[in-house]
Amino acid sequence: MRYTEWEPIYEEILKDFGFDRARDEEAAKVASELLAYKRRAGEATLEEEVASLIRGKRVLVCGNAPCLERDISAKAQEFEGSDTSVVIAADGATSVLLRNGIIPDIVCTDLDGTIADIITANRLGTLVVVHAHGDNIPMLRKVIPALNEHVLCTTQSEPLPNVYNFGGFTDGDRCVFLAKEFGAQRIELVGFEFEDEQVSERKRKKLRWAKRLIKTLL
Repeated sequence: MRYTEWEPIYEEILKDFGFDRARDEEAAKVASELLAYKRRAGEATLEEEVASLIRGKRVLVCGNAPCLERDISAKAQEFEGSDTSVVIAADGATSVLLRNGIIPDIVCTDLDGTIADIITANRLGTLVVVHAHGDNIPMLRKVIPALNEHVLCTTQSEPLPNVYNFGGFTDGDRCVFLAKEFGAQRIELVGFEFEDEQVSERKRKKLRWAKRLIKTLL
């Protein structure tokens, strides 16, 4: 998704939640600076790495709702050992997948999941897509240096040369936007409960946004 298409949606989100656009832009700049020395000369670009993982593949996007463990159990045989399938975890879903012996190919995170598990997955080969926003600047400074070179950063504000905006707001729908951007052949969702009444009103509002955004793509 081009930023010109995303920006009107972003402005609506800013208004709905009262977020500070300047802080989002600051976070993107912090991420950009932290990423500057992550890649070595001659390596494939992050876009090439993500594209090689996703393009033409069947993508399983894992949300972190309580039903995830049950859902992945039902899908395990379909995806296990397949070279045409990709698993993308939304933040805290990483911990559930690791507990069940699944190393996600990609994790999309704004760093409020279990950081030790995200770092573990990264060291086991997972590409981590870190989302920079105004509320997680201290965590960006703490976590990005601990990740290996298989890390890409995103923003919901205007992108920078090494900080991307593929569209999306919550960890879950950003996974779907990423898969769509890089040409997934098919996208399936597990571990999503858009109508969860056991969470805070703020979280319910985020789930409504996630549902709305995902419906524009699938």
